[in-house]
Amino acid sequence: MRQTGVALVIVLWVISLLIIMAGSFALSMRRESSITSVIKSNSQALALAESGLAIAELMLLDNDLNKAWRTDGSVYEIIVAGAKVRVRLLSEVGKIDLNAADSRSLQNLLINAPIDEEQQSKLLGAILDWRDPDDLVNTNGAEKTEYEEAGLNYGPTNRPFDSIEELQSVLGMDKKIYNWLEPLVTVYSGQTQVDFNVASKEVLSTIPELGEDILNSYLLARVDSARNDLPAPALPIIPGIRSGSSGSSNVVTVVCEARLVDNSRARISVVIKKEESISANPFQVLKWEHDLSNNKSLFTEIMNEFLVKQYAQPELNN
Repeated sequence: MRQTGVALVIVLWVISLLIIMAGSFALSMRRESSITSVIKSNSQALALAESGLAIAELMLLDNDLNKAWRTDGSVYEIIVAGAKVRVRLLSEVGKIDLNAADSRSLQNLLINAPIDEEQQSKLLGAILDWRDPDDLVNTNGAEKTEYEEAGLNYGPTNRPFDSIEELQSVLGMDKKIYNWLEPLVTVYSGQTQVDFNVASKEVLSTIPELGEDILNSYLLARVDSARNDLPAPALPIIPGIRSGSSGSSNVVTVVCEARLVDNSRARISVVIKKEESISANPFQVLKWEHDLSNNKSLFTEIMNEFLVKQYAQPELNN
């Protein structure tokens, strides 16, 4: 009788162990299935975002300038089997060039930065000292000694900025200021003046002479012209504003964001340059980023204001 009881206990323990193992296996499979599903959705979203880049390159080559996609911050949307891809194009000549802009242009930019006047002045001086070839300290600037006093083991390069990211090393720069500056500046323009006719709202908003009423009226007219395939209007002539020319640069930042039905998403930001000579690859990639920062999404109410065209996939096949 005692042996029977022991055998029963052993059987119950074995059954319990098998149940636990089966449950653990089922849970593991469920987790793996969930992870696989997420990876699959993210891969699909990334593939769609990359397809948005290919379409943007195609639309930039349209010989009809009124129908070609515009590089002034306009947003285009493509619907594919319920998923949506948004593309925003930003001409680099519509931004402030960190290397070519003079001190006044940089000062006008930093006046709008979310920092006090003293920080603006110090940051301006530090940016100028970073890019100039000498070791002379600009007003409120920073050369090697100032970096050493700040406990940093490096100093200014005393040469032009190689990339926007290099700004993060400038004395006085922090993440908040950099995130504010990043969409407004470039190293690809080569122009001392911004071409305001292709500048985004973010850049135009930093122009002190441009009032809010004039800015909003101009942006509405620009969006309306794009929606109706009409020539883009020129920025009204305002004393104190000198615009650069868009003819000297073929460099464009293309931001593509895909959002699937299950809300999986992917976003890439790619800087491309149109080749001057005819070749099999009409665009050269200068920079490629995969970014999912929520504050940069193209699917926001603010970006809806710049949505000029929506396409169903068959429309782009014609």
